[in-house]
Amino acid sequence: MTRDEADVVVIGSGAGGAPIAATLAEAGAKVIVLERGPYYTVRDFVHDEIKICLRDFWVPYPDQDPHVLVKDDGPAQKTNEYWTSVNVGGGTVHMSGFFYRFKESDLKMASMTGGIKDADFVDWPITLEELNPFYDLAEARIGVSGDAASNPFDLPRRPYPLPPLAGHALCRPLDEAAKKLGLHSYPTARAVLSQPYGNRPGCNQCGFCGDYGCENGSKSSVLSTLLPAAEATGRCEIRPLAQARRIVLGQDNKVVGVEYADEKGRARGVKARVVVLAASAVESARLLLLSSQPGFQKGLANNNGLVGKHLVFSTAGKASAFWERGKLIDALGSKDMDLPFLQRSIQDDYWNEKAGLPTPKGGTFNFIMLHRNLVFAAQKIFKDQGIWGAPLKEAMRKMFREQVWAEFEVFTDFYPWKGCWMELDPNVKDKWGLPVARVHVAHHPFDFETSRLLVDRGMEVFRAMQPEATKVYPTTWGVTTPHLQYGSCRFGNDPTTSVLDRNCQAHEVKNLYVTDGSFMPSSGAVPGTLTILANSFRVAQHLRERFVRREI
Repeated sequence: MTRDEADVVVIGSGAGGAPIAATLAEAGAKVIVLERGPYYTVRDFVHDEIKICLRDFWVPYPDQDPHVLVKDDGPAQKTNEYWTSVNVGGGTVHMSGFFYRFKESDLKMASMTGGIKDADFVDWPITLEELNPFYDLAEARIGVSGDAASNPFDLPRRPYPLPPLAGHALCRPLDEAAKKLGLHSYPTARAVLSQPYGNRPGCNQCGFCGDYGCENGSKSSVLSTLLPAAEATGRCEIRPLAQARRIVLGQDNKVVGVEYADEKGRARGVKARVVVLAASAVESARLLLLSSQPGFQKGLANNNGLVGKHLVFSTAGKASAFWERGKLIDALGSKDMDLPFLQRSIQDDYWNEKAGLPTPKGGTFNFIMLHRNLVFAAQKIFKDQGIWGAPLKEAMRKMFREQVWAEFEVFTDFYPWKGCWMELDPNVKDKWGLPVARVHVAHHPFDFETSRLLVDRGMEVFRAMQPEATKVYPTTWGVTTPHLQYGSCRFGNDPTTSVLDRNCQAHEVKNLYVTDGSFMPSSGAVPGTLTILANSFRVAQHLRERFVRREI
């Protein structure tokens, strides 16, 4: 029998919600987690690209639960983009698990740049020193593989819990090329186990991390780590297929619970003394806007009109290169030639006043091997070469049998500015009859230009590698990564310019917290999943202390 009352209700079970659920349940609190998606197990995770990547396994079809996208002030269109993931564990279940810490510049973009025209940067109300212990905690709780001493641009820190994952044979010529160019390549930290950790096995090197759940349990998703720990206490109940529809206030602007629809569409309610919202930057802002009530006509915690504003994503670029397999084997030998991970990063241009970028803030190069998805590969070849039929089949045979493909992604800041924000759509509704999120996306000119220049810079590494690549070419730059989303309820010390305080509690609503990426005033130049986890542990400690003091 499900409980209808709890100490804490957490809306969303991903990187922002799971640390709260685990920490507070372990401290003795009764916790209910509402997750709008299904509760998958390892038996559901198969290497079926059609089922997993091209259907509604992770996100709903746009004719059922759409978002509405307005890109560059163009026409509004229904889309399944701008979801992170709709399932227990959220986006951590299908992430690639590239885990980078933020740097000082990520938290101080306003003061370190002196301000950028048309950008709305503010410094964070907390310091990196405050966040670092929770980076340590997050990495230890879930299991992260890496080499803490290898990146000269990281602050001194604790060792990773596990050594780095083994890399492809191309790691050696890439390291040599980077050194020749005066750059510093290092093993990429991954939320993937390089060896057994706790009761989970080490990675089996299948290569199907990104876009897939891990059938081996070796990816350190919160589905494999924090949520089982929360449930093991006997004080945390996860309710899948539960769509939160409204956060309810009582007296004195204090939350008293959540209204939601269960798996059969029935209206349900759960009382709570604390509500933690962690449904993604887009969906958390949407729920606050849907929760208008007396005293909050524009949406809950939105009397200053800032919910949904300052929305940012991550700006990305990419380039590809390939080598003839036979030449590589002649030069490097056959050892490690079939490993799926290139496992190298470069951060020399993270803050570089001499790089010739629009601002000193650059980004991160993440070198990877080509994903083994066949449909993805066919689409890539068609886009690059415009061939079909028998020529396409032959090109695919060569790609997987006679060639070795590598790529790099470059992550750069997505500048907060007036061109990117979300609201409730005035016309389109979801299957429950509620207005969906309308997301307005446009890039600030500087982040687009930074991405383009860094793609050119990264290609120099591929060209300097020996043996020489057969071809090196850019594929994209200045694109939005819609599953990396932040900033729609950013935190700060001033209630007139922010939605949340430094502990991620709403300025205007008591005991309402937001712990997904919504709190972040800036996107950083790395994927933000680890930072969301670390901050959620930080807020969880604050809540645990309040719980022990019987304040909640």
